[in-house]
Amino acid sequence: MITGVSIVSVFVTDIDASKAFYIDVLGFVENSDITLANGYRWCAVNHPDHPLPVVTFAVPGPPQSPELSAAITRSLDAGTMHGLGLNVDDCRKTYEELRAKGVEFVQEPAERPYGVEAVARDNSGNWMVLVEPRAFNAADFG
Repeated sequence: MITGVSIVSVFVTDIDASKAFYIDVLGFVENSDITLANGYRWCAVNHPDHPLPVVTFAVPGPPQSPELSAAITRSLDAGTMHGLGLNVDDCRKTYEELRAKGVEFVQEPAERPYGVEAVARDNSGNWMVLVEPRAFNAADFG
């Protein structure tokens, strides 16, 4: 029986820069940072109040094919990779705090049937959806 989600992976352009962004800007904490004998680096962060799921960072490359790695890199460069959905307690306040730290937003906070939502990009171009959730049902979508 599946009991939960433990690992979420995002492609990044630079593991060190992403680790710093997620810790210094978003407030995550280091979970682990290990380089294995074959040179593979396992770097994971998590929210300080939630040990799971961990967010791991991967630079495009093997075991992906060169063609797939290039496509992922192009998508990161274009800022079109999907990343994380993050719950926040006050979307407008979090938006202002992160904007002041230099986070790029592609959508300001806006009312949605499911809450207040803003969309940002992390330092590698991955989308981060910030949601201040509220209860909803199908009728709320018109």
